[in-house]
Amino acid sequence: MKALLSQTTGGPETLALGHLPDPVPGADEILISVKACGVNFPDSLIIEDKYQFRPERPFSPGGEVAGIVAGIGSNISDIRPGDRVIGWCCWGGMAEKVAVTRAHCIPIPDTMPFDEASAFILTYGTSHYALRQRGHLKPGETLLVIGAAGGAGLAAVELGNAMGAHVIAAVSSGEKLALATKHGAASGFVYPRGPFDKSSLRTLSGLFKQACPDNGADVIYDAVGGDYAEAALRSIAWDGRFLVVGFPAGIPRLPLNLALLKSCGIIGVFWAAWIDRDPIGFQSSARELLDLYMQGAIRPVISARYPLEKGGDAIAALAARAAMGKLVVTIE
Repeated sequence: MKALLSQTTGGPETLALGHLPDPVPGADEILISVKACGVNFPDSLIIEDKYQFRPERPFSPGGEVAGIVAGIGSNISDIRPGDRVIGWCCWGGMAEKVAVTRAHCIPIPDTMPFDEASAFILTYGTSHYALRQRGHLKPGETLLVIGAAGGAGLAAVELGNAMGAHVIAAVSSGEKLALATKHGAASGFVYPRGPFDKSSLRTLSGLFKQACPDNGADVIYDAVGGDYAEAALRSIAWDGRFLVVGFPAGIPRLPLNLALLKSCGIIGVFWAAWIDRDPIGFQSSARELLDLYMQGAIRPVISARYPLEKGGDAIAALAARAAMGKLVVTIE
Protein backbone atom coordinates (compact mmCIF):
# COMPACT_ATOMS: atom_id res chain seq x y z
CA MET A 1 0.00 0.00 0.00
CA LYS A 2 1.04 3.62 -0.48
CA ALA A 3 1.96 5.55 2.64
CA LEU A 4 3.55 8.87 3.60
CA LEU A 5 6.63 7.73 5.50
CA SER A 6 8.86 9.08 8.24
CA GLN A 7 12.16 7.25 7.70
CA THR A 8 14.44 9.65 9.60
CA THR A 9 13.90 12.00 12.53
CA GLY A 10 13.01 15.46 11.31
CA GLY A 11 10.37 17.96 10.27
CA PRO A 12 7.62 17.65 7.67
CA GLU A 13 10.12 18.10 4.84
CA THR A 14 11.62 14.68 5.68
CA LEU A 15 8.37 12.84 4.84
CA ALA A 16 8.21 11.01 1.53
CA LEU A 17 5.68 8.88 -0.31
CA GLY A 18 6.57 5.17 -0.22
CA HIS A 19 5.13 1.72 0.27
CA LEU A 20 4.48 -0.54 3.25
CA PRO A 21 2.98 -4.04 3.47
CA ASP A 22 -0.78 -4.02 3.91
CA PRO A 23 -1.60 -4.35 7.63
CA VAL A 24 -3.33 -7.53 8.80
CA PRO A 25 -5.93 -7.00 11.55
CA GLY A 26 -5.42 -8.86 14.80
CA ALA A 27 -8.22 -10.68 16.56
CA ASP A 28 -9.52 -7.48 18.21
CA GLU A 29 -8.75 -5.13 15.33
CA ILE A 30 -10.51 -3.58 12.36
CA LEU A 31 -8.81 -2.91 9.02
CA ILE A 32 -9.86 0.43 7.51
CA SER A 33 -9.49 1.45 3.89
CA VAL A 34 -8.61 5.08 4.56
CA LYS A 35 -10.43 7.80 2.64
CA ALA A 36 -9.28 10.82 4.67
CA CYS A 37 -6.89 11.55 7.53
CA GLY A 38 -7.18 14.54 9.85
CA VAL A 39 -4.01 16.49 10.66
CA ASN A 40 -3.30 17.27 14.31
CA PHE A 41 -0.50 18.93 16.28
CA PRO A 42 0.90 15.61 17.58
CA ASP A 43 1.70 14.69 13.95
CA SER A 44 4.37 17.41 13.94
CA LEU A 45 5.82 16.13 17.23
CA ILE A 46 5.87 12.40 16.52
CA ILE A 47 8.00 12.72 13.36
CA GLU A 48 10.61 14.64 15.39
CA ASP A 49 10.57 12.12 18.28
CA LYS A 50 9.07 14.76 20.57
CA TYR A 51 5.78 13.00 21.34
CA GLN A 52 4.87 10.66 24.20
CA PHE A 53 5.18 7.70 21.80
CA ARG A 54 8.10 6.89 19.48
CA PRO A 55 7.11 4.30 16.87
CA GLU A 56 9.70 2.24 15.05
CA ARG A 57 10.57 3.62 11.61
CA PRO A 58 9.44 3.66 8.91
CA PHE A 59 6.00 4.77 9.98
CA SER A 60 3.27 7.10 8.78
CA PRO A 61 2.04 10.04 10.84
CA GLY A 62 -1.69 10.59 11.19
CA GLY A 63 -3.80 9.53 14.16
CA GLU A 64 -7.33 10.24 12.98
CA VAL A 65 -8.89 8.55 9.96
CA ALA A 66 -12.22 7.91 8.28
CA GLY A 67 -12.95 5.23 5.73
CA ILE A 68 -14.56 1.89 4.96
CA VAL A 69 -14.02 -1.33 6.88
CA ALA A 70 -11.92 -3.66 4.69
CA GLY A 71 -11.52 -6.52 7.16
CA ILE A 72 -12.18 -7.56 10.75
CA GLY A 73 -10.48 -9.72 13.37
CA SER A 74 -11.94 -12.96 14.68
CA ASN A 75 -13.27 -11.31 17.88
CA ILE A 76 -15.17 -8.53 16.08
CA SER A 77 -18.91 -9.08 15.70
CA ASP A 78 -20.60 -5.67 15.78
CA ILE A 79 -18.79 -4.08 12.82
CA ARG A 80 -18.69 -5.59 9.33
CA PRO A 81 -16.73 -5.06 6.11
CA GLY A 82 -18.27 -2.22 4.15
CA ASP A 83 -19.25 -0.19 7.23
CA ARG A 84 -18.28 3.49 7.29
CA VAL A 85 -16.17 4.32 10.36
CA ILE A 86 -13.88 6.72 12.18
CA GLY A 87 -10.66 5.26 13.56
CA TRP A 88 -8.09 6.57 16.04
CA CYS A 89 -4.58 5.13 15.80
CA CYS A 90 -1.98 7.63 17.17
CA TRP A 91 0.11 7.04 14.02
CA GLY A 92 -0.24 5.19 10.72
CA GLY A 93 -3.19 7.13 9.31
CA MET A 94 -1.54 8.73 6.29
CA ALA A 95 -1.67 5.49 4.34
CA GLU A 96 -4.13 3.60 2.18
CA LYS A 97 -4.97 1.20 5.01
CA VAL A 98 -4.61 1.08 8.77
CA ALA A 99 -5.63 -1.37 11.52
CA VAL A 100 -7.18 -0.04 14.73
CA THR A 101 -8.61 -1.70 17.82
CA ARG A 102 -12.38 -2.00 18.22
CA ALA A 103 -12.20 0.43 21.15
CA HIS A 104 -10.74 3.03 18.79
CA CYS A 105 -13.35 2.63 16.07
CA ILE A 106 -16.76 4.32 15.74
CA PRO A 107 -19.41 3.74 13.07
CA ILE A 108 -20.56 6.96 11.40
CA PRO A 109 -23.79 7.98 9.65
CA ASP A 110 -24.05 7.50 5.89
CA THR A 111 -24.62 11.25 5.52
CA MET A 112 -21.31 12.19 7.18
CA PRO A 113 -18.63 12.96 4.55
CA PHE A 114 -15.30 11.21 5.04
CA ASP A 115 -13.34 14.47 5.20
CA GLU A 116 -15.53 15.81 8.02
CA ALA A 117 -15.42 12.44 9.78
CA SER A 118 -11.61 12.42 9.69
CA ALA A 119 -11.57 15.89 11.28
CA PHE A 120 -13.98 14.99 14.05
CA ILE A 121 -13.04 12.70 16.88
CA LEU A 122 -9.66 13.99 18.12
CA THR A 123 -10.63 17.65 18.37
CA TYR A 124 -14.24 17.25 19.47
CA GLY A 125 -13.37 14.25 21.63
CA THR A 126 -10.57 16.15 23.36
CA SER A 127 -12.69 19.25 23.85
CA HIS A 128 -15.73 17.31 25.07
CA TYR A 129 -13.61 15.39 27.58
CA ALA A 130 -11.95 18.65 28.66
CA LEU A 131 -15.14 20.61 29.19
CA ARG A 132 -17.39 17.83 30.47
CA GLN A 133 -15.23 15.42 32.48
CA ARG A 134 -12.31 17.67 33.46
CA GLY A 135 -13.74 21.20 33.53
CA HIS A 136 -17.30 20.37 34.67
CA LEU A 137 -18.55 23.32 32.62
CA LYS A 138 -22.04 24.45 33.65
CA PRO A 139 -24.69 26.47 31.79
CA GLY A 140 -24.24 30.19 32.37
CA GLU A 141 -20.54 29.95 33.22
CA THR A 142 -17.88 31.89 31.35
CA LEU A 143 -15.53 29.83 29.17
CA LEU A 144 -12.35 31.43 27.83
CA VAL A 145 -10.80 29.55 24.88
CA ILE A 146 -7.18 30.34 23.98
CA GLY A 147 -6.44 29.43 20.36
CA ALA A 148 -10.14 29.50 19.58
CA ALA A 149 -9.78 29.21 15.78
CA GLY A 150 -7.64 26.06 15.70
CA GLY A 151 -9.15 22.61 15.37
CA ALA A 152 -9.41 21.85 19.09
CA GLY A 153 -10.13 25.44 20.07
CA LEU A 154 -12.95 25.86 17.58
CA ALA A 155 -14.44 22.57 18.77
CA ALA A 156 -14.32 23.93 22.34
CA VAL A 157 -16.11 27.10 21.21
CA GLU A 158 -18.91 25.10 19.57
CA LEU A 159 -19.26 22.66 22.46
CA GLY A 160 -19.12 25.41 25.09
CA ASN A 161 -21.90 27.22 23.26
CA ALA A 162 -23.93 23.98 23.02
CA MET A 163 -23.46 23.48 26.79
CA GLY A 164 -24.92 26.91 27.52
CA ALA A 165 -21.71 28.73 28.46
CA HIS A 166 -20.76 32.31 27.63
CA VAL A 167 -17.76 31.76 25.35
CA ILE A 168 -14.90 34.23 24.96
CA ALA A 169 -12.48 33.58 22.08
CA ALA A 170 -8.79 34.51 22.29
CA VAL A 171 -7.09 34.35 18.87
CA SER A 172 -4.12 35.71 16.93
CA SER A 173 -5.90 37.54 14.07
CA GLY A 174 -9.09 39.34 13.17
CA GLU A 175 -9.92 36.67 10.59
CA LYS A 176 -9.69 34.00 13.27
CA LEU A 177 -11.87 36.03 15.62
CA ALA A 178 -14.54 36.29 12.92
CA LEU A 179 -14.46 32.50 12.50
CA ALA A 180 -14.74 31.84 16.24
CA THR A 181 -17.62 34.33 16.55
CA LYS A 182 -19.43 32.68 13.65
CA HIS A 183 -19.22 29.35 15.48
CA GLY A 184 -20.56 30.42 18.84
CA ALA A 185 -18.20 32.79 20.66
CA ALA A 186 -20.15 35.60 22.31
CA SER A 187 -17.11 37.89 22.35
CA GLY A 188 -13.36 37.77 21.93
CA PHE A 189 -10.11 39.58 21.28
CA VAL A 190 -6.90 39.35 19.26
CA TYR A 191 -3.71 38.75 21.22
CA PRO A 192 -0.22 39.67 19.94
CA ARG A 193 2.40 37.11 19.01
CA GLY A 194 5.37 36.60 21.33
CA PRO A 195 8.02 36.52 22.54
CA PHE A 196 7.10 38.77 25.45
CA ASP A 197 9.26 40.73 27.88
CA LYS A 198 7.98 41.71 31.34
CA SER A 199 6.28 44.86 30.07
CA SER A 200 4.52 43.22 27.13
CA LEU A 201 3.52 40.28 29.33
CA ARG A 202 1.73 42.71 31.67
CA THR A 203 -0.02 44.19 28.64
CA LEU A 204 -1.03 40.69 27.53
CA SER A 205 -2.42 39.93 30.99
CA GLY A 206 -4.42 43.14 30.79
CA LEU A 207 -6.00 42.02 27.49
CA PHE A 208 -7.20 38.78 29.09
CA LYS A 209 -8.57 40.55 32.17
CA GLN A 210 -10.35 43.15 30.06
CA ALA A 211 -12.04 40.46 27.96
CA CYS A 212 -13.36 38.53 30.96
CA PRO A 213 -16.09 39.52 33.44
CA ASP A 214 -15.04 41.31 36.61
CA ASN A 215 -15.14 38.03 38.53
CA GLY A 216 -13.03 36.28 35.85
CA ALA A 217 -13.46 33.21 33.63
CA ASP A 218 -14.91 30.11 35.29
CA VAL A 219 -13.17 27.73 32.86
CA ILE A 220 -10.09 28.46 30.75
CA TYR A 221 -9.34 26.11 27.84
CA ASP A 222 -5.68 26.56 26.88
CA ALA A 223 -4.74 24.97 23.56
CA VAL A 224 -1.71 27.27 23.05
CA GLY A 225 0.50 27.32 26.15
CA GLY A 226 3.63 29.46 26.30
CA ASP A 227 3.38 32.89 27.90
CA TYR A 228 -0.33 33.02 27.10
CA ALA A 229 -1.03 30.51 29.87
CA GLU A 230 0.16 32.73 32.74
CA ALA A 231 -1.53 35.80 31.26
CA ALA A 232 -4.82 33.90 31.03
CA LEU A 233 -4.49 32.33 34.48
CA ARG A 234 -4.41 35.83 35.96
CA SER A 235 -7.96 36.33 34.64
CA ILE A 236 -9.45 33.17 36.17
CA ALA A 237 -12.40 33.28 38.57
CA TRP A 238 -12.37 32.12 42.17
CA ASP A 239 -12.66 28.31 42.15
CA GLY A 240 -12.05 28.36 38.38
CA ARG A 241 -10.68 25.48 36.31
CA PHE A 242 -7.67 25.97 34.02
CA LEU A 243 -7.56 23.20 31.40
CA VAL A 244 -4.12 22.30 30.06
CA VAL A 245 -4.72 21.06 26.49
CA GLY A 246 -1.70 21.78 24.27
CA PHE A 247 1.57 23.64 23.84
CA PRO A 248 2.17 24.91 20.26
CA ALA A 249 3.62 28.10 21.81
CA GLY A 250 5.77 26.10 24.25
CA ILE A 251 5.36 24.53 27.69
CA PRO A 252 4.44 27.28 30.17
CA ARG A 253 5.94 27.90 33.60
CA LEU A 254 3.02 28.85 35.79
CA PRO A 255 3.56 30.63 39.15
CA LEU A 256 1.58 28.42 41.49
CA ASN A 257 0.88 31.27 43.88
CA LEU A 258 -1.79 32.32 41.36
CA ALA A 259 -3.57 29.00 41.87
CA LEU A 260 -3.45 29.54 45.62
CA LEU A 261 -4.74 33.12 45.46
CA LYS A 262 -7.69 32.17 43.23
CA SER A 263 -8.26 28.75 44.82
CA CYS A 264 -8.40 27.44 41.26
CA GLY A 265 -7.52 24.12 39.73
CA ILE A 266 -4.89 23.53 37.03
CA ILE A 267 -6.14 20.41 35.28
CA GLY A 268 -4.43 18.24 32.68
CA VAL A 269 -6.36 16.97 29.65
CA PHE A 270 -4.93 13.78 28.11
CA TRP A 271 -7.78 12.44 25.98
CA ALA A 272 -5.71 9.72 24.30
CA ALA A 273 -4.92 8.08 27.65
CA TRP A 274 -8.46 8.52 28.96
CA ILE A 275 -10.13 6.62 26.12
CA ASP A 276 -8.06 3.53 26.95
CA ARG A 277 -8.70 3.85 30.69
CA ASP A 278 -12.44 4.45 30.27
CA PRO A 279 -13.61 2.90 26.96
CA ILE A 280 -17.26 2.94 28.05
CA GLY A 281 -17.03 6.65 28.85
CA PHE A 282 -15.36 7.28 25.49
CA GLN A 283 -18.09 5.46 23.57
CA SER A 284 -20.73 7.48 25.44
CA SER A 285 -18.90 10.71 24.63
CA ALA A 286 -18.63 9.71 20.96
CA ARG A 287 -22.37 9.00 20.74
CA GLU A 288 -23.18 12.39 22.27
CA LEU A 289 -20.86 14.12 19.81
CA LEU A 290 -22.39 12.34 16.80
CA ASP A 291 -25.85 13.30 18.05
CA LEU A 292 -24.77 16.96 18.23
CA TYR A 293 -23.32 16.66 14.73
CA MET A 294 -26.56 15.25 13.33
CA GLN A 295 -28.49 18.06 15.07
CA GLY A 296 -26.25 20.62 13.37
CA ALA A 297 -24.87 21.96 16.67
CA ILE A 298 -21.27 21.10 15.75
CA ARG A 299 -19.49 20.61 12.43
CA PRO A 300 -15.77 20.53 11.59
CA VAL A 301 -14.42 23.52 9.67
CA ILE A 302 -11.95 22.24 7.07
CA SER A 303 -9.82 25.08 5.73
CA ALA A 304 -7.69 23.01 3.33
CA ARG A 305 -7.39 19.52 1.86
CA TYR A 306 -4.13 17.94 0.69
CA PRO A 307 -3.40 14.81 -1.37
CA LEU A 308 -1.39 12.08 0.36
CA GLU A 309 1.91 13.07 -1.27
CA LYS A 310 1.48 16.61 0.14
CA GLY A 311 0.75 15.48 3.67
CA GLY A 312 4.02 16.98 4.88
CA ASP A 313 2.85 20.40 3.70
CA ALA A 314 -0.32 19.99 5.76
CA ILE A 315 1.67 19.15 8.90
CA ALA A 316 4.00 22.13 8.26
CA ALA A 317 1.04 24.51 7.91
CA LEU A 318 -0.48 23.28 11.15
CA ALA A 319 2.83 23.47 13.04
CA ALA A 320 3.26 27.07 11.86
CA ARG A 321 -0.15 27.88 13.42
CA ALA A 322 -1.30 29.10 10.01
CA ALA A 323 -4.44 26.95 9.82
CA MET A 324 -7.97 27.86 10.80
CA GLY A 325 -10.12 24.91 11.81
CA LYS A 326 -8.87 21.58 10.50
CA LEU A 327 -6.58 20.38 7.71
CA VAL A 328 -7.28 17.04 6.03
CA VAL A 329 -5.21 14.68 3.88
CA THR A 330 -7.39 12.89 1.32
CA ILE A 331 -6.47 9.42 0.05
CA GLU A 332 -7.77 8.20 -3.28
